[in-house]
Amino acid sequence: MGLQNAKCCPGKRANIVMLGLDFAGKSTLLCKLRYKDAFLTIPTIGFNVDMIEAGKDFTLTFWDVGGQKKMRELWSNFLEDTDGLLYVVDSAAKHRLEESRREFELILKSESLKNVPVVVLANKQDLPGALNAEEITRRFKMKKYCSDRNWYVQPCCAITGQGLPEALQRVTTFARHYSKSKETFTTLKELSAF
Repeated sequence: MGLQNAKCCPGKRANIVMLGLDFAGKSTLLCKLRYKDAFLTIPTIGFNVDMIEAGKDFTLTFWDVGGQKKMRELWSNFLEDTDGLLYVVDSAAKHRLEESRREFELILKSESLKNVPVVVLANKQDLPGALNAEEITRRFKMKKYCSDRNWYVQPCCAITGQGLPEALQRVTTFARHYSKSKETFTTLKELSAF
């Protein structure tokens, strides 16, 4: 479903931003979520957009943004009106974990992401030596950096699809809850204006 069809979708929509370092597996994950197949992907220069129906009245628009150094400088441009952050980590690339954690910490400080729910995908669980969800939770200091929001760390594998249905369900639940709380806040703000 392309963006031109976005108006035809009844019900609610939520924007989910997918971030993570280059080669973490974001585009492969999105392909697997959307088409149930893992395509051979090339590094994303810019961003990909795809829509996934997550229930009959709820559509998620995924913004898969490139993770190269130059693109990371532009990440903040994609955070406006976000209902969820999906942060992808290559669990097997231990030499890049600290860099990934720093970028994650930086992005969470953005005013646009205040209280926005976070799902961290601990990808590439099929590779030898991949860190499990508990280890990623600890190394990424999730309890410290995400104490003001809903968060979850989901182990997964983009190639096999392991963990992806659970990740999609978690993102959907968080995004529904968050968009409802946003609506309530907007309504209260409008009422207090009278």
